[in-house]
Amino acid sequence: MLEGLRVVELSTYIAAPGAAGIMADWGADVIKIEPPAGDPMRRFFDGMDAEAHGNPVFELDNRGKRGVVLDISTPRGREAALRLTATADVFLTNVRPGALKRAGLDFESLHAAHPALIYCSLTGYGLQGADADRAGMDVAAFWSRAGVGAITAPKGVDPFPIRTAMGDHITSLSTVAAILAAVHERGRTGVGRLVETSLLRTGVYSIGSDMAIQLRFGKLASTRPRKQAVQPLANFFKTSDGRWICLLVRTGGTDWPQIAAAVGRPDLVENPLFSSSRLRRENATALVDILDEAFGALTYDDLAGRLDEFDITWAPYQTPGELTRDPQAEAAGCFVDTPDGKGGSFRSPASPARFSGYDDTPRSGPPTLGEHTDPVLAELGYSAEEIAALRAAKAVA
Repeated sequence: MLEGLRVVELSTYIAAPGAAGIMADWGADVIKIEPPAGDPMRRFFDGMDAEAHGNPVFELDNRGKRGVVLDISTPRGREAALRLTATADVFLTNVRPGALKRAGLDFESLHAAHPALIYCSLTGYGLQGADADRAGMDVAAFWSRAGVGAITAPKGVDPFPIRTAMGDHITSLSTVAAILAAVHERGRTGVGRLVETSLLRTGVYSIGSDMAIQLRFGKLASTRPRKQAVQPLANFFKTSDGRWICLLVRTGGTDWPQIAAAVGRPDLVENPLFSSSRLRRENATALVDILDEAFGALTYDDLAGRLDEFDITWAPYQTPGELTRDPQAEAAGCFVDTPDGKGGSFRSPASPARFSGYDDTPRSGPPTLGEHTDPVLAELGYSAEEIAALRAAKAVA
């Protein structure tokens, strides 16, 4: 899909590499610049035998890329990086603005030299304001500061962390969308632009419906436990064989009669405690107790058949382990086989979209540290002798 688009990535950790990884899955030529010590995510599973077990977190975000090692703290390493960016359609970085400026890799410098270059800066907190140069991980900027964690935790529950890289990968999605919008604009104008994404702004948008309520009304309902739910039918219920399901209800509760019939309690529809959405909300605890008993009398398979018969919106509440065995996840293309570089492959999550007729199997696994330094430098016009001299000077590896 993106064949012919060259992305030069100068980034570490997850959100920016994840965005570049999606574009690599879609066919872009992504060249990842790493420092001599490598992306810290290469060491995510320190203490385990990575050679034997792999590093699935790093592999997901870096498969299909070419990798070079350039020490941009040295003059010759910076020069090589500048020559590489001159060949790029997109420069993607999450390095802090101050460090980029010192290396001559800030937007103003690169835009002046290459007006068609699309420059994407992914930061924790944006490029303006007092915290523009503050370090920001997704637990801090996306989950904590953007309010995502506070409205996710049920009322009265102590703060808890987000799962690994969830906010990062949502920010990866917004970053890919922003870059491709700029690619489209450049096709019309011939001029690139600065594209800015941040964990903070993406976090705010990810809870945008709630934030719209907060901004408009000045207050927001908290997330409540099951038996105090604002909409007791939009809830989670457990079957007799110990499986949880997620039940949803259409606006206005128009499918309340079908739900009651599906669980063998059609009499509840005429019960004066539950005859309207308002009354069901006011008597939520009593209704959830009754429905717990009704759902708990049915096996998962029996319940699934009944809910489907009445065309009720529901889903199994699954663990990641259960998801790996879900035939619908396979049918939807949720997993792909990534080459392991040894003639085999391993399963990993697919990128988040499917294109008809396009094989989205990753072309390769992640590069080893500095795997493509020599061939990429040769593409830039460096001779074998010059590459050897750069290596001897520790400007590249």
